[in-house]
Amino acid sequence: MKPFLFLSILLIFIPLHSSAQVGQRRNDFSIGATGGYTLNRRSFQPKIKQTYLGFPMVGFAARYICEKYFTCIAGIQAEVNYNNLGWKEVIEDGSGNTYSRDLHYLQVPILMQMGWGRELRGFKFVFMAGPQFGFCLGSTEHQGGQQPWDISRRPQQVTHQYGRELDKNFDYGIAAGLGLEYSSVIGHFILEGRYYFGLGDAFDNSKKGYFGRSANQTIYAKLTYLFDIVRTKDCIRK
Repeated sequence: MKPFLFLSILLIFIPLHSSAQVGQRRNDFSIGATGGYTLNRRSFQPKIKQTYLGFPMVGFAARYICEKYFTCIAGIQAEVNYNNLGWKEVIEDGSGNTYSRDLHYLQVPILMQMGWGRELRGFKFVFMAGPQFGFCLGSTEHQGGQQPWDISRRPQQVTHQYGRELDKNFDYGIAAGLGLEYSSVIGHFILEGRYYFGLGDAFDNSKKGYFGRSANQTIYAKLTYLFDIVRTKDCIRK
């Protein structure tokens, strides 16, 4: 998993470096805000039946466009986002219990961005991909149903997650998304769908640990607004 993450970081810089040899140089830097809604679940092994847990997310975004290579506009976008990456269990043992857990994260995706379309006053199709890192700031458990809890009938007796703090607060994985950007005189608006595949486990996955896997799987619907701070002069744009 870790070599795969390292490779994803390299993929951000290799296309930009290679395009710098023959492309049209850009030096555009933009900042702004991002927000949206996420659906998250944890990939547990042993398996825990779940439904997606929804939560709004907000953050800050910065983008650097460095090159136009033929019709492709290449750059890097970085964000700092606040998000809830918890999970909600589906308990079907007849107990009537409910359980969900909020996990509050600061996330930092660093994404290669490639776009095709208009740079000014028009639409552009964008693709983003790259590594994402996160740190858990805290968690809150929500238990409902008949009290006291009867966990003796849980499927496969998977109860290790209840009342237990995370073993690992650091999270990492791969994010990728597709979107549509509209550029105008007041800035850039990007509507995007994104998927995050977590590689880091929240609970101990060593031979002494209970879970072999406990990583995030997240779906994002995002809207980002960026306004230009620096824009390349003396270049032809369409």
